[in-house]
Amino acid sequence: MLLASTAGAPASARAGYDWPLAPRPSVVRSFDPPAQRWLAGHRGVDLAAPAQSAVLAARAGSVVFAGPLAGRPVVSILHPDGLSTTYEPVDPRVRRGEQVVTGQVIGYLVAGHEGCRRAACLHWGARRGTGRLADYLNPLGLLGLLRVRLKPPL
Repeated sequence: MLLASTAGAPASARAGYDWPLAPRPSVVRSFDPPAQRWLAGHRGVDLAAPAQSAVLAARAGSVVFAGPLAGRPVVSILHPDGLSTTYEPVDPRVRRGEQVVTGQVIGYLVAGHEGCRRAACLHWGARRGTGRLADYLNPLGLLGLLRVRLKPPL
């Protein structure tokens, strides 16, 4: 069985991704995927930041969505490696089809993210694939912050 820890990994493990906020934010809610795709879970991480903070593209890519989704303002970017990152609640400053570069301002953080214990949090998600078959990933792994270790069999 594989487990992931949040112990630091070498910076070279970052594979071209960077934090979506500057300065480096604190993680106030961790990735907590559901046991089954259809169950409730937390499919990303919540990062604390002041409202109206600039939200940055974590890597270069193409904007595939920018606007309201289920009543929340969302930006989603497809990256050259086939992964998508999502950012919410973000007042977008980009449009669908626009090419962005790493670190480019894609919008501004809106206060009031549900479940956030701070005045404002960015919910940052990552996934491989689309639709119902998408695999949600811990976005901290894109930064090389997860270490995989083997757990001995019971």
